[in-house]
Amino acid sequence: MIRILVIAMLAAAHAAAADPVADRLIRSGITSFREAYRMWDAAGFQEAARQFEQAAKQNASDSRTHYWRGTAWFHRMLQLRSQQAPDERAAGDAMERAIASLESAVKLNPRDAESHAMLGTLYGMKIHGGMLRAIRFGPRVQEHQKQALAHGAKNPRVKYLLGAARFHTAKNPADHRKALATLLEAEKLFAGEAAAPPKSANSPRWGRSSCLTFIGRCHLRLGERKQAAAYFRRALAAHPNDHVARRELNQLNAN
Repeated sequence: MIRILVIAMLAAAHAAAADPVADRLIRSGITSFREAYRMWDAAGFQEAARQFEQAAKQNASDSRTHYWRGTAWFHRMLQLRSQQAPDERAAGDAMERAIASLESAVKLNPRDAESHAMLGTLYGMKIHGGMLRAIRFGPRVQEHQKQALAHGAKNPRVKYLLGAARFHTAKNPADHRKALATLLEAEKLFAGEAAAPPKSANSPRWGRSSCLTFIGRCHLRLGERKQAAAYFRRALAAHPNDHVARRELNQLNAN
């Protein structure tokens, strides 16, 4: 009994000592993530993920560490897929790493709305129009989206990701109107978030410029070129390295 107590005390002491190291790695990872997001740099997202991986080794029970690691891999995947010549192999690896990290996050914290929202998006991307994949992954998409809305109905990133998913699955103008309505709601939530001080230095603030880009893309699909151009300009003002908004705006100006 005494030996067990001693081991438990040593383990607790080790965990307490590891926490400051994990916190430092998380802060460093968030700094790397924000710079990678600003530059839209796949290598930067990978470096951020590496730092979060080190933090997870120090404190595997912290759901936020897994959230941030998943977020970094999620954005690396998006960046790789958005290139002129997409690196599908590296993007696929990043997707699987993102899913594993975010599944760990929601296992530790089932109320983590943003992790649920990203998982819904990732499983939706895995379907990619395949009937058998839809049977396999469709229920996961629905469940994660349900959980995301249940725990984050007023979270701008949850609404943005849901709107982006609706955009990608839209089949007619009515569907695009629904996607647009969701993204416009996200835009208002992002504006409210920006007007308030962050809860902590580690609070997520990503997604606003991408939301503006998707609003522009919805307007473009609906034939509303003037509104589309206005939103692409707003997205670029917020994030000059958003090459999707840049490409769409250049095409509009060329035509």
